[in-house]
Amino acid sequence: MKLILSDRPLRAISEGNTEDRRGFDLSQMEIGTCMGCFGCWTRTPGKCVIQDDAGKVYPYIAKSDIILYVSRVRYGSYDITLKRMLERSIPIQQAFIRLVDGEAHHVQRDVVPKKATIIAYGARSEEEKRIFEMLVERNAHNMIFEGYSVIFVEEEKIEEAVDAEVEKWKNS
Repeated sequence: MKLILSDRPLRAISEGNTEDRRGFDLSQMEIGTCMGCFGCWTRTPGKCVIQDDAGKVYPYIAKSDIILYVSRVRYGSYDITLKRMLERSIPIQQAFIRLVDGEAHHVQRDVVPKKATIIAYGARSEEEKRIFEMLVERNAHNMIFEGYSVIFVEEEKIEEAVDAEVEKWKNS
């Protein structure tokens, strides 16, 4: 399964979903802020207690082997739309901890190993890009990605960059 999560409308998403490819324009979805209640680990294991559109998305994060994130960079981080969704995907992890390369990480809950590409736009400086790359590296390590890449583009080049990545999927 290949997945596109975007903070804006994209042609690749509007072209529709297939059996092997899913896309979500998160800007058009109701995704609330994680409350940090850990109900997804204790009361309803594997499911968030908040009833909104996030529950339609995080199961696809778990079962996708290739993920494409599209996000504006804000203060060296994902913009709120994608950041909120990533925080709400905690149900795909368990409360249990294991050591990975000498670091404590949550055990994944039936999660397919994955590769991720992050198309980032709007970074205002080289320092902000560097900070964002460090964040992505830590996220990739924490989520035990097999590989990842960050592509910085100008806002007017987003569609072109997304199309290029989706084209690569045809050969994988």
